[in-house]
Amino acid sequence: ITMSWRPTYRSSKFRNVYGKVGNREHCYDGIPITKNVHDNHFCAVNSKFLAVVTESAGGGSFIIIPVSQSGRLDSHYPKVCGHQGNVLDIKWNPFFENIIASCSEDTSVRVWEIPEGGLRRNMTEAVLELYGHSRRVGLIEWHPTSSGILFSAGYDYKILIWNLEIGEPVKMIDCHTDVILSMSFNTDGSLLATSCKDKKLRVIEPRSGRVLQQASCKNHRVNRVVFLGNMKRLLTTGVSRWNTRQIALWDQEDLSMPIVEEDIDGLSGLLFPFYDTDTHMLYLAGKGDGNIRYFEITTEKPYIQYLMEFRSPAPQKGLGVMPKHGLDVAACEVFRFYKLVTLKGLIEPISMIVPRRSDTYQEDIYPMTAGTEPALSASEWLSGIDRDPVLMSLKDGYHRPNQLVFKAPVKEKKSVVVNGIDLLENVPPRTENEVMFGATLENSLLPSAGKLFPASNDWIFQQDNVS
Repeated sequence: ITMSWRPTYRSSKFRNVYGKVGNREHCYDGIPITKNVHDNHFCAVNSKFLAVVTESAGGGSFIIIPVSQSGRLDSHYPKVCGHQGNVLDIKWNPFFENIIASCSEDTSVRVWEIPEGGLRRNMTEAVLELYGHSRRVGLIEWHPTSSGILFSAGYDYKILIWNLEIGEPVKMIDCHTDVILSMSFNTDGSLLATSCKDKKLRVIEPRSGRVLQQASCKNHRVNRVVFLGNMKRLLTTGVSRWNTRQIALWDQEDLSMPIVEEDIDGLSGLLFPFYDTDTHMLYLAGKGDGNIRYFEITTEKPYIQYLMEFRSPAPQKGLGVMPKHGLDVAACEVFRFYKLVTLKGLIEPISMIVPRRSDTYQEDIYPMTAGTEPALSASEWLSGIDRDPVLMSLKDGYHRPNQLVFKAPVKEKKSVVVNGIDLLENVPPRTENEVMFGATLENSLLPSAGKLFPASNDWIFQQDNVS
C-alpha cells in the first residue's frame, strides 16, 4: 500500500506537539564539531553530560560537557583523546551515567569513565580497550536491559558482543555480507534488527546469531531501522525506486512485504528515525536539512499518522536525544533533541512539548518508563534470560543509589578468539581509504609495533548497590 499525506481528524493528545528551540544561553557554542562524513550522530546525551565528536589533528577525540554548563566553550577545553583514528560513534551506558563507549577507525572499541563534574584535563586512558575487529568500527549499541553488554559493528561485516564483566568478545554475529548501517533492539533486547549495505533487512536472535527474518528490499532501499517498542513492528527509512525519501512499516515476524510504505519528500539526505515508546511518536530528521517531522504510530490503520513538522533553516549534521528521566516534566516536554549545527560550531536543544494548561503532573503523557536500573547482569543475559526494562515513574524526579566499580585483573592477551575463529587473523580486503589510513597509522606506530594490539588489561564491570 502506498499512502499519500492526508488530513485525518482522529483525536490525538499529541496532535498539537510543537518544537521549541533553546534560548541562546541554553545552547552550546564554539564547539569544533567533526567534519567527518560518516552517517552517524557524533553526539550522545544523558541527564549529566553532552558528548560530541570533535575535529582533531592526529587521532580521534570527543568532548564531554556537563549538560548544565551551556554557553561558549573555551578553546582549550579538555578532550577524551585516546583513539589513534577518527571516532565514528559514541554512546552513553543507559544505567551508569559516567560511562561512555566509543569506537573508531583504529579498529578499537573503548569504554571511558568520566569523573563527576566532567573533565579537568585531557583523558587518554580508557578503562577498557577492546580489540576484536579487523577493520574500523562504525557503530556501537549498549544492550537495553543488561548492564555490561555492548554490541559493536565493524567494516569487517561482523557484529561482536562484548561482555564487559570480563572485557572480552563472547559472541560474533557473522550473517552480513557488507557494511552494517544500523542496529536496533526490541524492548527487552531479545531481538536485534539490522540494516545493511547488502540491501537486506534482518531480525536476528543476538545470542545465537540466528537470522529469524530477512527482507531483500528491492523497491525500498533501507538505510536505517528502528524497533517500535513492543508493537512487534519495525520502521525503516530509505529510498524508493524513484529516489524519493521513504519510510516503511514492517511486521517483525514476517518481512516478506512491508505493511505500508510512505513517501516523504524528494530530498537526498539520510532520514534518521527516532521512536518514543511512551508516546508512540516517531520523529524523522533529515541529515543536512533542518526539518523534523513527527508522526503517531498506531496498531490499526492508517498505522502512521502525520502530526506536524518542526522547521528550521540551519541544517543538522546529527542529533543527540536526552533520555526520558532527563526531561522537564513540569514543562510537559516529551522529547528533547540536541542538534549539531556544524557551520556555526553550535549545539542547540530542541524540546518537543505537549501544550497543557494545567500545572499538575500529566500522568497520561508520562507512563512508567524504562529507568536507570539494569534488569539483569551480563552473565544472566548471556545464559539465556530475557527481562523487560525496570520501569520508573518520572513524577518524583530522579534518584539513583547505584555506583559503578571497576576492578582490573591483569592478564596477557595474545589473540581474540570467538566462535573458534581468531578475529585478528580473518581479515576481509581493505577499502582504499583504509589502506591510506592504515599506512599513516603504521608509520605513527613504527617504533613500537605491538602498540596497535597491546596486551590489554581486562576489566570487570561490577555493580555495587550503595545503600
